[in-house]
Amino acid sequence: MMHQGLARLQELWQRGTDFLGSDYAILGGAMTWVSERHLVSAISNAGGFGVVACGGMTPELLSAEIEATRGMTDKPFGVNLITLHPRLMDLIAVCRDQKVSHVVLAGGLPPGDAIAAIKDFGARLMCFAPTATLAKKLVRSGADAIIIEGMEAGGHIGPVSTSVLAQEILPVIQDVPVFVAGGIGRGDAIAAYLEMGASGVQLGTRFVVAEECVAHENFKKAFIRASARDAVASVQIDPRFPVIPVRALKNEGTEKFMETQREVVAKFHAGELTQDDAQMAIEHFWGGALRRAVVDGDVETGSVMAGQSVGMVKKVEPTAHIIQELVQQACEHLGGAKRA
Repeated sequence: MMHQGLARLQELWQRGTDFLGSDYAILGGAMTWVSERHLVSAISNAGGFGVVACGGMTPELLSAEIEATRGMTDKPFGVNLITLHPRLMDLIAVCRDQKVSHVVLAGGLPPGDAIAAIKDFGARLMCFAPTATLAKKLVRSGADAIIIEGMEAGGHIGPVSTSVLAQEILPVIQDVPVFVAGGIGRGDAIAAYLEMGASGVQLGTRFVVAEECVAHENFKKAFIRASARDAVASVQIDPRFPVIPVRALKNEGTEKFMETQREVVAKFHAGELTQDDAQMAIEHFWGGALRRAVVDGDVETGSVMAGQSVGMVKKVEPTAHIIQELVQQACEHLGGAKRA
């Protein structure tokens, strides 16, 4: 049964493994302050596909991080860039100079010049698509793969659940591989999305408690203690000022974000801040609050970004164990073995 399941799994995600160049079509979600050289190399070394989270890094820091990751793995990995980064084109130039094989663009519709620059040096471009219409547009613009991420995910989220996005987008996007993300904590869920037509999946929350992950012990403990309902989405307080919701564990920090939003929106309406500046002020709040939680271990006032799959996070263990468990569960599901 297990052997049968493995053969079926390899068949289902072959398009994804061929695209990534990895043994398993399991992407590590790029998490700022978390997805750095240690976790990224561990995911790739274990057969998955690690992705460096550039976040707010300078080009110099990104270059050093890519080099350091290469020193820890000879397997393929990617780099995630935020489209709102003021030095996006410089970061793309770093990826070109470092001969990065896969670039993920996140955080808004990618500018045409960014897409062209990435395609120009031969990297494979992956983009997030919140709707089928946008997914089609991105494929026409040059995206080599699409990631669809449901609202169950941690960090910045859209308004639609993973299962609905999968039903809407997988049947209509067939030209390129599609990877499904958001709320995935078990291998049987991975198998189900592959059966629906996905080429692979992306997981973030499960990997936060990997032994190799550099996140503070307090941050990992908060994940292990939490249940699915503790991972709540921030609320937008002014419809005229759209703020991308962020999912994190409820604490003093989530309350403080509401206050910060109110202050920034008030300044925007008083003409003290432009919309772009106000948006950046909110992003900076998250950046600082996330660093406090991940790096300093302040899980009370910091931002403990986590997806709803956090309830399936039970213990700190090596990355390779997490990936092997997911693969085994997927094989059992596909081989028709009794579920554990």
